[in-house]
Amino acid sequence: MPGRAGAYAWAARGWAGAGWRLCRAAVAPGGGRAGRPETSGADTSAPTAPFRARLPDNGLVLEMTREEFEELVAEALDRIPPELTRLMDNVAVFVEDEPPTDGPELLGLYEGTPLTDRGEWYAGVLPDRITVYRGPTLRLSETREDVVQETEVTVVHEIAHHFGIDDARLHALGYG
Repeated sequence: MPGRAGAYAWAARGWAGAGWRLCRAAVAPGGGRAGRPETSGADTSAPTAPFRARLPDNGLVLEMTREEFEELVAEALDRIPPELTRLMDNVAVFVEDEPPTDGPELLGLYEGTPLTDRGEWYAGVLPDRITVYRGPTLRLSETREDVVQETEVTVVHEIAHHFGIDDARLHALGYG
C-alpha cells in the first residue's frame, strides 16, 4: 500500500561516498503520502517520466518479502558507479508496495527537479523522490533473477531522470 507507515528509503545528500542512509518515508494523516510543498522557482510537484512496463497476465506472482526487495534495491544502488553517486544531490529513494491507482504498471517513478534544471532558485526544497514499486516488479518477473534485473534497470532509469536524461535516450541505451 503506497505511503504506508514504516516505509523505508535510502537518501543521498551532498554525496561524499558515505553510502545510502536509511530513513523513514513521510506519511500524511490517513496513511497517504505526504504532499510536497510549493517552492518558488519551478513546479517540482509533477511526476517526471514514470517507468512503466507491460505486465504479463501469467496468473503467477513471484513471492518476495519487502525486506528482500529492499535489499535488492540497496544492492542496485550500490552498483551505481561512485563517479555518478558523488554527483547526486538532494534525492531520496523509497520502496513502496504498489504504485498509485492511476499507474498500476509503474515499476518506478522520479518526482523532482533534475540536476540539469536546477538554478540559483534551488535551495531549501524537499529532496527529489525516486520510488521503486515492489508489486508490479514481482508480477512482471518469473524468477528471482528477473527481479534482480528489473530492479537494477528501474533504479538506473530513475536515477538517470535525476541527471536530466529523458526516456528517449534511456530507451536508446537499453534502460527503458
